Amino acid sequence: MDKFFFKLSDEDNVAVVRKSLKKGELGALSQIPFGHKISTSLISKDDPIIKYGQIIGYAKYDINLGEHLHTHNIKYMDVDKNYDFSKDYIPKKINSYTENSNFMGFKRLNGTVGTRNTIAILTSVNCSATAARMIAEHFTSDKIKAYPNVDNVTAFVHATGCGMADSGDGFEALQRVLWGYAKNPNVAGVLMVGLGCEINQIDWLLESYQIKKGPYFQVLNIQNLCGLRKTVEKGIEKIKNMLPYVDKITRKLCPASNLVVGLQCGGSDAWSGITANPALGHACDLLVSKGGTGVLSETPEIYGAEHLLIRRAANHKISKKLIERIEWWESYTKRNFGTMDNNPSPGNKIGGLTTILEKSLGAVSKAGTSKLNGVYKYAEIIKDKGFVFMDSPGYDPASVTGQIASGCNIIAFTTGRGSAFGSKPSPCIKIASSFGLYERMSEDMDVNAGVILNKNHSIEEVGQTIYNLILSVASGEKTKSEIQGLGDYEFVPWQIGAVM
Repeated sequence: MDKFFFKLSDEDNVAVVRKSLKKGELGALSQIPFGHKISTSLISKDDPIIKYGQIIGYAKYDINLGEHLHTHNIKYMDVDKNYDFSKDYIPKKINSYTENSNFMGFKRLNGTVGTRNTIAILTSVNCSATAARMIAEHFTSDKIKAYPNVDNVTAFVHATGCGMADSGDGFEALQRVLWGYAKNPNVAGVLMVGLGCEINQIDWLLESYQIKKGPYFQVLNIQNLCGLRKTVEKGIEKIKNMLPYVDKITRKLCPASNLVVGLQCGGSDAWSGITANPALGHACDLLVSKGGTGVLSETPEIYGAEHLLIRRAANHKISKKLIERIEWWESYTKRNFGTMDNNPSPGNKIGGLTTILEKSLGAVSKAGTSKLNGVYKYAEIIKDKGFVFMDSPGYDPASVTGQIASGCNIIAFTTGRGSAFGSKPSPCIKIASSFGLYERMSEDMDVNAGVILNKNHSIEEVGQTIYNLILSVASGEKTKSEIQGLGDYEFVPWQIGAVM
């Protein structure tokens, strides 16, 4: 590894600078910020800019050796859609430094295993959100300390459920989210609160998903109970009755094959695709080697790099499903007067990312090297083991909400710029891409992937650290975001379609 420059592939015509350069320093033709790109050869106008051994954009004009490469001289162009389908993909062999493959989890009757023991208060519509929050707020840590096996009582409220079509993508996605949270392995008991006249009727949900009421699943209707106050009182009573049942569930030794980890990134910078993301990718490979499941999402943020996933698909059908999701997004953004290259964000660009291609190539490294075994719609229950993909927006709260609804019982979240994010009922592990970020936001970050740059640790070593932490957190260790109480307001179902 060069002391000043980081070149990721022999084919690259750029390098990433490991320190901010002044004009004239080490051949730089202008000031180049930390993490930004410097040209390592002459590049003619319209020629491709290569990083990760892949095209990340094209030169707007002739570029000299030592020039700063960023938005001012790199342009985005549509990517080649001639996909290379592979039925014979062979993942690289994974060498684990440990045989650790168990954790202490909560076994559910349906065979899934939870990493937390949560009572969830779900709402069918925004109109019942206040009631749900009031019920949850009653159950402070002092109120539930008599039930040591109950992690929390949490309200998951949203801003939709009415003023929407009673069929189609938006309605189906919302119902999948609510059903998915109700069935998530980390949820031991559910109270669902509705208004009564909404489009998203609770009875429809119960019928569609064959949900039975009982000691672990209760419902309330504000209009039937004659108002907010009576609903809150009745809700508190129902949760009090539920607590002893949930508390009887205790942790038992479980294999890592029961872990379903959502792979997420937010507030990325140029180092995310060099340190944190590939380290998480190695952790995902380790988990898959133990029979577990890793779930990549954020479809707009694999755009331009989807060909790397298609090459890894277990069969042609899975490849086609991923292409269908990409094409749906192209149509979706077009009819909403957007484009798929409307990315990276301002913060991403300050951190050194220039085009959606560059961002996506770094983002897909979270997926490691395992074979792609399935492609799922947003919040669709995941049934395949190994590495899979779930369609979602790049907006972190909406994406993670879908992953949890799909069955993820842990979230692993990389960040380069810094992200104050957490999730419930599935705990969120935060992974910093650089030493500086980890030191600035040490109260928020669980893992320092910056040691790859500053201490010459290998990607595999940091990946092993992440994997070990996943097992510890799955066994009950609190993450930094849990300690700070994050997760109540990060439940954001993806709203698709017109509000009427």
